[in-house]
Amino acid sequence: MLLDLTDTSVFLDWDGTITLLDTGVHLLDRLAPESWRDIEAEYKSGAIGSRECLSRQWDLLPKDERLLRDVAREVALDDGFRPLVDGLRSEGAEVTIVSDGYGFYAEDVCRDAGLALLTNTVDFTTGVLDFPNLDACCACSSCGTCKQAPMREAARRGRTTIFVGDGMSDRKAALLADILFAKANLADWCDDVGQPFRRFSNLGDVQRSLGL
Repeated sequence: MLLDLTDTSVFLDWDGTITLLDTGVHLLDRLAPESWRDIEAEYKSGAIGSRECLSRQWDLLPKDERLLRDVAREVALDDGFRPLVDGLRSEGAEVTIVSDGYGFYAEDVCRDAGLALLTNTVDFTTGVLDFPNLDACCACSSCGTCKQAPMREAARRGRTTIFVGDGMSDRKAALLADILFAKANLADWCDDVGQPFRRFSNLGDVQRSLGL
């Protein structure tokens, strides 16, 4: 793929894309009562948005910071994460992590890698889940973290946008991407609606597709 990455902004989903499993689901499966699945079913059916889903499920989790962080660390990262990020930045691309999850488990990794992170936040002193990156002006305004907003901003600056994702929370952003990499649920949805995309299994596939 011939692409001037100096004029490109790359947006990477976290859960199921950078991580091998959805970290939020792993936390709920390990630590929450089974009723979290009923809330998840409401979200997947479209009855509620991700912000309501996340809030209600967060209420079911223990607010023990050490326990939550320990369980979150059980979820491994894709081995191709750092090589992809290093390759993108060496070619001059902007790289941003966008996550509509609980955020705290991505913060340390992104800080160590020097990556911008847009996500929801947890205040462990109060146990409150907050949504600093929602977009009340968005047509849906039901997401925790709006993944469209930073992509629109990049496009306004005349940049080519690349999105890499796997799940339901990535659909709206996928529609805006100049180049879309998708797997799992997102890839199936793209097939269903006729959205062009490049299928990937791991981040090494993305790196190779971009010629890095």
